[in-house]
Amino acid sequence: MMSAKPPVCLTIAGLDPSGGAGIIADIKTFSRFGCFATAAISSLTFQNTTGVFGAVHQTAASIRGQIQPVIDDFDVAAIKTGMLPTAETIQAVAALVRRNQLRNLVVDPVVRSTSGFDLIDESALKSLIETLFPLATLVTPNLPEAERITGIAILSEEDIEPAARLMQSMGVQNVLIKGGHALGKQEVKQQSEPKVRKAKDFLFVGDDVHVFEADLIETTSTHGTGCTLSAAIAANLALGKDLIESVRVSKEFVIEAIRTAPGLGNGASPINI
Repeated sequence: MMSAKPPVCLTIAGLDPSGGAGIIADIKTFSRFGCFATAAISSLTFQNTTGVFGAVHQTAASIRGQIQPVIDDFDVAAIKTGMLPTAETIQAVAALVRRNQLRNLVVDPVVRSTSGFDLIDESALKSLIETLFPLATLVTPNLPEAERITGIAILSEEDIEPAARLMQSMGVQNVLIKGGHALGKQEVKQQSEPKVRKAKDFLFVGDDVHVFEADLIETTSTHGTGCTLSAAIAANLALGKDLIESVRVSKEFVIEAIRTAPGLGNGASPINI
């Protein structure tokens, strides 16, 4: 008896040679959810768990050359984009999505590494907002990314909704702002008694807000969490789940991957995908 064909997912992202983030993390995540992984490399980065030390970017022609044969041959059920370093590459990806009417696009707006290395310039960010955001099913910025995209300083949870609504006004259908745990650090310092900190993500779907909350795991094993979450959401959309359920399942997956991280490397070690 033949088994059902797995849904095909495509990641367009940078290569992290240390394997914890970027395209390698995406491929592993797609596979963990039973999807067939395809990929196009947008940039070759030089990094490990301690930081990013440089990158060599692919041209728009190179990215088109990688993607077009895949979408000509496969029924791609979902796409995840990560690091798209230049305006030209972003415009090339947007054109392919529009022309081929590709669905379930999850945009992880990777603009700066955790170590502070800027991964795209202002012209690329402008292109990302103007050409790719309106095509996305979901955009998944963390707090620093949301601040850079909107120009809004996010100092408390009350600042998250204005930032998300501004992104929606830019043409984004749905926004997942990650990283409420960073705000929780400030709040806990103001408490007179110890309090369990929470990791919160805020999903804005139309006028509705859905908060996904879990106890915060104290760890340095955080390398690749954003890539993995967005890839997991794309995989679950490809499997036919709705957006809210896809985010819920994906957050649980990332929490377990953090909890069981093997502790490799000398910096922010990769999670267990």
